[in-house]
Amino acid sequence: MKTLKVGDKVPSFSSKDQDGNVINLSDYLGKKLIVFFYPKASTPGCTAEACNLRDNYKELQKQGYELLGVSADSEKRQANFRDKYKFQFPLLADEDHTVINAFGVWGPKKFMGRSYDGIHRITFIIDEKGVVSKVIDKVKTKDHAAQIV
Repeated sequence: MKTLKVGDKVPSFSSKDQDGNVINLSDYLGKKLIVFFYPKASTPGCTAEACNLRDNYKELQKQGYELLGVSADSEKRQANFRDKYKFQFPLLADEDHTVINAFGVWGPKKFMGRSYDGIHRITFIIDEKGVVSKVIDKVKTKDHAAQIV
């Protein structure tokens, strides 16, 4: 797993959000961007993380941040997740792993003694020029916004 590090330029990407709209990295040039990867929509940890970001969204925006959530879930599953919890930010349905692979967050994981490949819960802060300025790889799902700011 070759995960992007601080100082790396984020590779250009395009992916569809929960409504089928195409989202490009270039849409965010000139803005600070938070890209958070989560394993699966509507699971307890992912819900806690996304809801914490939702609850602190206005504060993050005040500090100049835009927000993108990413998982390999389908558009329908992402739309249901957004609608149920009223997220104000897009959730990318990265079923083909374009964005997941660009950031290098797919790799070996362990859960209850079982090994498998999956998405690692990692958040990237990207500056106005598209360069990674911070990587959070030990995400506190219930207090994630505080880790970002």
